[in-house]
Formats: sequence, C-alpha cells, structure tokens
Amino acid sequence: MSASKSETSEAADSSWPPGRGGTAQDDTVSEPCSELLAALLDGMDAALCAFAADGTITHWNREAERILGWSPDEAVGRRGFTGWAVRRADADEVARRLMAVMAAPGRQVDEFALLRKDGGRVLVRIQSARVLGADGSPAGVYCAFSEVHAQIDLERSIALSEALFDDASWGVVLVDVDLRPTTVNGYAERALAAGGGSPLGRPLGEMVVDGVEQLESSLHHVLAEGAQRGLSELWVTLAGSSEDPARTGPAVGRRRCWRSGFLRLGSPLAEEPVPLGVAWLFHDITESRLAEQEADRLRFRAGQLHRAGRAAAECEDPTAAAMTYLDFALAGFADHVVVDLFEPVDGGRLIRAAATPAGAPGPCLPLTGGGAPIPYAPGHPALQAADRTGSVRASAPGTASGAEFAKWAKDRRWPRDMAHALCTVLRSRGRTLGVVTFLRGASRPAFERPDAVYAESMSSLTASSLDMAALVAG
Repeated sequence: MSASKSETSEAADSSWPPGRGGTAQDDTVSEPCSELLAALLDGMDAALCAFAADGTITHWNREAERILGWSPDEAVGRRGFTGWAVRRADADEVARRLMAVMAAPGRQVDEFALLRKDGGRVLVRIQSARVLGADGSPAGVYCAFSEVHAQIDLERSIALSEALFDDASWGVVLVDVDLRPTTVNGYAERALAAGGGSPLGRPLGEMVVDGVEQLESSLHHVLAEGAQRGLSELWVTLAGSSEDPARTGPAVGRRRCWRSGFLRLGSPLAEEPVPLGVAWLFHDITESRLAEQEADRLRFRAGQLHRAGRAAAECEDPTAAAMTYLDFALAGFADHVVVDLFEPVDGGRLIRAAATPAGAPGPCLPLTGGGAPIPYAPGHPALQAADRTGSVRASAPGTASGAEFAKWAKDRRWPRDMAHALCTVLRSRGRTLGVVTFLRGASRPAFERPDAVYAESMSSLTASSLDMAALVAG
C-alpha cells in the first residue's frame, strides 16, 4: 500500500498542467485547487493559454475567448494553433517561436497575427515563459497575450504620465480627496514650494495665502460634479514675504495668475466611478496678464486725460477747470484728493484749498472761506514733494490694524482710514504753487511709479488752471 501511494504521488508530480493525473483520492484533494486555478485564470484581465511539452493546449481563459472567439472547449486539447487560430503559412514559425522558450530561462515577447473564429485577423502581443516540472525539467509553456492596440494604448498612457511628470511646460498636481498634493511634477514643485519645502502632503492653505478658497472650491466641484468646462484663471498669492534670487520658479510672496484646468480621476477597476482625486494642470501667465492690465490702464488713463481736457476747456472759471482735472484723475485711481497751496504772502505755509468729502466719495471742491493753514510736521510727504519738486509716495505699515491706519492718516492731516498716499507738486511758470495729494484706503494697493507719472500729468494741468485763477483774481 505504501508503494502504491508513492507511485501515485510521483505520477501526480510529473503531470502537467496541475490538477491532471493521480488517483481518485488525489483528485478529491486537488479538485478545490483546480477550481481555484480555473477561477483565477478566468478572472484575469489578460488572455492566457498554456501548452504542454508536446504543444497541446491545456488552458484557455475567458479573455482569450473574448479576443479570438474560440471557447475553452474548442481550444483545450488542440495541438498548437495550426489550422484554426493561425494561417497555415505562419503556423510553423509561430509554433517554433512559442516552443523555443522552453530552452531558455526568462520571458519572451513576440507579436503574431492570429485568426479569430469569425475569420478576421487580430495582431496580438504574446509574452511567454517556460513551465518547469517537479524534476526541474521544462514541462510546457504559458502565454499571456493582448491585442496590440490595447497594449499600445496602455503604453501611451504610461508614457504620457511620465512625460507630464518629467519635462512638461505646465504644472501637474495630483490632489487626493482631502485636497492634499500626492504627486507633483518639477514645474508645479517650483511654483508651489514655499520656503524650499516639498508641497507633497501639505494643505494648500500652507502654500497659497490669497486665492486658496477659489482653488479649493474648484477642486471640490470637480470631485463632486466632474471636470469643469474650459480653463479658469486663478489669482493667488504664495506663502512667504520675500523673493529668493536662487529660485528659478515664480517669486514667493507675489501675486501669480495661473491658467488652470481640472480633471476628476476615477478608478478604472471599480464597477462604479470612484473618485481618487483631481488632476490639476496649470500654467503661469502672470507676466502676460500684467502686461495686458498695464496696457488697459494706460489706455484708460490716456482717455481720462483727453476727456478731462475737453471738459475743462468748457469751464469759464479756471478754478472749476482745475477741480475738473482732479475729478477725472480720481476715477479708478484714488479714493480721496486734497490740494494744499502756498500762501501768496508767506510762501512757507501750506493752506488747504480743496478736497473731496472725507465721509463718502464725491467731487473735489474748493474749501469755503479760502481754507486754513495746515500744520504739517517736518518731514511730511507733502513738504518733501515741495522740496524735491517731484512726487513722494508713502504707505502705512503693512501690519497696521484699523485703528493704526486711522492714527497714521490723522497724524498727517488726511481723511481717516487712508493707508496710501501720493504727493506731487503743482508747478506752473517755473514756480511751485503747492502740492496735490492722492489717497487710497487699506483695501487698495500702494501707489507705484506708473501711478506717479499719471498723477504728475494731471497735476501739471491742474497747476496751470490754478495759476490762471490766481492771475484772474489778482
């Protein structure tokens, strides 16, 4: 009885494929294994077939049936592909190359044109490897194959992913459902990294100061509803307060404009779409947008100068013409304006001659009664502008609170809540008549050099009208 069991075991070990041969007792033990193996083979995404050492087909799964149309009952037991799954002219070459893998270790990749059951041809890519028996000798060959076009589509997808994350000229960020970056390419890392740290796994609010709400809203929308139509432009301010000259990416602490697109990522393995996150693609277009804004600003200001000149030309009173110039200058430029003129007798003191209403926006009007002297402290921006015969810009500290803004403006004899000032001198016929001061609130940006050029253009026209008014009055 012992010898019988040994012989049976040896026969079962040498048999190929698994699950064939053996006694009834061995069949009973191996039956669950055979069922498991069949279920695994049928559940594979790749087509799979196996050959015994003599070339007989022993396994054929459902994916192979889907691609070629031959069922397992029609395929298993046939000797090779000759006469049914390959043309006779190609049969010998296909058989030779498939069975040649038994003589060499490792895997072999080939491409063959096989025949479908309906007579059509399909180009497949076959990856084959030998199967060793219990004694270590070659016992057969297994082959996994797929349609070449499907394999090429997969390779293209992989190649596209690698290209996007290597040298793409757009930033690519994969964001998980918690809105944390999980994968970024080089462009995006340079754009998002604040203080030299990696953006991976960090909340977006740590890297983006202003504009993060709009960004996160877009990501939430894509996760819930799917991709947005078209591209969107996001203005953001990156974390940090200074620029690092060693960095090659966008400057830290400055506003950037990113043209962005969003795609929802879903698992291809789930029966129903399960969002894995969002692919966020963006490109920095700050320079072009700033150039467009500057061009629009110049066109608008040129139009204001033209319209102001035409309106002032219709004013009979030179003082009214001067106020007209200032009213046109205020549009989109400043919140308030004040005009201080030097006394005709004592040229060392400035007198408040005109101003806009302090409480609400309104036209610039001359003060009744001729105005009153303004006790500016030494070093006041208006006095500096008069001394330099040019323009002076001033702003409250960036960390100031509302009360500090009010105190800063009050100390300088300006309307409360003003945080930025531009003082420019009024010059006519080689003489300094006074100073005009344009003011902005804390919600607006500070004045810049182009703003000073525009203010000087309006001030020169205003000064000419005020000089004419003085001549008429004298």
